Amino acid sequence: MTNLIPMTIRGAEKLRQELKELKSVRRPRIILSIATARAHGDLKENAEYHAAREEQAFCEGRIKDIEKKLSKSQIIDITALTNNGRVIFGSTVTILNIKNNEQFTYQIVGDDEANFKKNLISVNSPMARGLIGKNVNMITTIRAPSGNIDYRILQVEYL
Repeated sequence: MTNLIPMTIRGAEKLRQELKELKSVRRPRIILSIATARAHGDLKENAEYHAAREEQAFCEGRIKDIEKKLSKSQIIDITALTNNGRVIFGSTVTILNIKNNEQFTYQIVGDDEANFKKNLISVNSPMARGLIGKNVNMITTIRAPSGNIDYRILQVEYL
């Protein structure tokens, strides 16, 4: 049994766009760079050639990585699900730090989509693991480097 990688529609589309860019723009440009560098002669001491080959290896590795992730992805359309107030993958959760009254809103996304600055947290993060399965008005304790923090779930949206 293969392990599926949860991904939002937006995350899958972002990976598809990157894959298209790598295959249709970057790969041909690298091939041209290699051909140009080869034309300069001796390949042993040709820095342009070695740099282009290194870039090619990185590009091909990234293409394989994205193709593998997309082939193993389980794309979840959160908007197609009925919102029952339960925190699940893809949901947007507003929480309140009970101790200091600070409010935060996060969307729980796949690892590749996570971006804390944009309030997108990985499904594998301690925060997401502490929220998943909980309902509105529940209090959950999240382990943080500074100690345990209690949060009340104020709102769960399926956007």
